[in-house]
Amino acid sequence: MRTADVVVIGGGAIGASAAFHLTSLGVRNVVLVERRHLAAGATGKSGALVRMHYTNEAESRLALASLEIFRDFEAIVGGACGFEAVGFLQLVGPEYREALRRNVARQRRLGIDTRELSLDETRSLLPDLELSGVGAVAYEPGSGFADPTATTYAFAAAARRAGATIATHCEALRVVTEAGRVVAVETSSGRVATRAVVIAAGAWAQPLLQPLGLDWALVPYRIQVSIFRWPAGFGQRHPAIIDATQKSWFRPEGAAATLIGVELGSAHADPEKYDEPVDAAYVAGCRAALAARFPAFEDAPMRGGWAGMIMMSPDGRPIIERVASVDGLWVMAGDSGTSFKTSPAIGRGLAEWITTGAPATADLAPFSSRRFAEGRPWHDPDHYGRERLSVSR
Repeated sequence: MRTADVVVIGGGAIGASAAFHLTSLGVRNVVLVERRHLAAGATGKSGALVRMHYTNEAESRLALASLEIFRDFEAIVGGACGFEAVGFLQLVGPEYREALRRNVARQRRLGIDTRELSLDETRSLLPDLELSGVGAVAYEPGSGFADPTATTYAFAAAARRAGATIATHCEALRVVTEAGRVVAVETSSGRVATRAVVIAAGAWAQPLLQPLGLDWALVPYRIQVSIFRWPAGFGQRHPAIIDATQKSWFRPEGAAATLIGVELGSAHADPEKYDEPVDAAYVAGCRAALAARFPAFEDAPMRGGWAGMIMMSPDGRPIIERVASVDGLWVMAGDSGTSFKTSPAIGRGLAEWITTGAPATADLAPFSSRRFAEGRPWHDPDHYGRERLSVSR
């Protein structure tokens, strides 16, 4: 039986970030276990937007702290994360103009480089963009997107260089407890004795949480994205965009394509048996949403797509906490597929929590599961319709 100071369960962006930051804070005997390969779950299927625009302060703070790492990734972590600062636009309908302005003001107070654009300013920035039905626009010139797989592999490689063990094709079967505290993790390759465990297993977390008496009503969802080749004459590398009026988001993909996700097609599914190819009806919905903003895409050729699994909490916000009922257990779960952009800060915060007793990078208290037990699920007054889309962005 081997031993570890900390076992991290899950080889996505959150788990790899936590492993890296643990080693950067001096913990050398870290073991990360992943049932398949790195980024095999939601991370590898993520749209990987890196934007600060949220309808609440807590998530914007996490995104801002993470942006600082994405921008200087090679120096801080080593390797490449594929970050491209193409800019970011948030589009909302006229009825949410004031909500957007309050959100922009809140973000600017945090130090985020963002501002509201007039519709004329937006047309000047992006002449091909159709703005019918848009009432307000927020712009972040320094945001964009990254490569989720490259980011995860770079975090893991840096952790390994600092002494961590990255064990892929090694499934965590059970978190073993005695007298209310963690003592080991049973894996498909044997038992690892430890006093600290981080569960960051995404849609595959339930079999680990339930035996510990942790029931947060998490629901796995199958989500999809599509990719369309740029039509003839469309040559502008556009910003990343979230269009609340179409319940869609999109960004450049490669040199001449656009990746898009819409709320259509998300459904409960079994993470152990789901279809990875994209559905034809979903592709049609994506094309319609994309053509609503870039009309030239009405006849754009579809280049590919995929489906993946995410886990949603009852209010769509992540649960990030040190579990009070199981000493030595930390959990990150139920993030609705939106936490790639915040994975650097979340991983750092978890590592700080484990090593010093409290997260310092950002306040993680708002993400506690106690909000459900106390009957106060997360609510953002300044949302743009539905508060959280079940899409991986």
